[in-house]
Amino acid sequence: MGSEGDELERRLADRLADRLARLRAAQAWSLDEAARRTGVSRSTLSRLERAEISPTAALLGKLCTAYGRTMSQLLAEVEAEPPQVVRAERQLVWRDTASGFTRRAVSPPQAGLRGEVVEGVLEPGADIAYDEAPVPGLEQHIWVLEGGLEVTVGGVAHELGRGDCLRFRLYGPTRFRCQGAGAVRYALVIVQP
Repeated sequence: MGSEGDELERRLADRLADRLARLRAAQAWSLDEAARRTGVSRSTLSRLERAEISPTAALLGKLCTAYGRTMSQLLAEVEAEPPQVVRAERQLVWRDTASGFTRRAVSPPQAGLRGEVVEGVLEPGADIAYDEAPVPGLEQHIWVLEGGLEVTVGGVAHELGRGDCLRFRLYGPTRFRCQGAGAVRYALVIVQP
């Protein structure tokens, strides 16, 4: 993809930073209040909103929870109106290199539709925990395409291999962990309550 791909990622990072700042402003929260509500330091929030740093998946999860959005909704809000056909080269890809997580919005949220499809890739050793559900009762279906994935929901760990599908409604913390020596690739179908 080269420099065009780098430019798309840079524009996405800038729009994400702007959207996070606008969401905080819409709540009429100071940086201190947002820090208190999210558990993220004031300085980190400030740097995120100025696009000086990129958020990790866990950090973005905390912000989504505070603002009552799924990660997909937040990322869709920084994209222009999504088309009906989402070409592979136009699907937004977000990388958290620190935790070894890549997220592709295969079918992002769109007005009038309750479902979305996400492709996730966790590198070997990746282990990501989310403190709570961004939207209580969110329906999720996780279908493993390659590799092994351990998903913990409601305190119960589920080991999934290629072809396995886990489905549930999300009300609390979750954890995604890559099992094995290779990366795991999975499809995540999200349906709004």
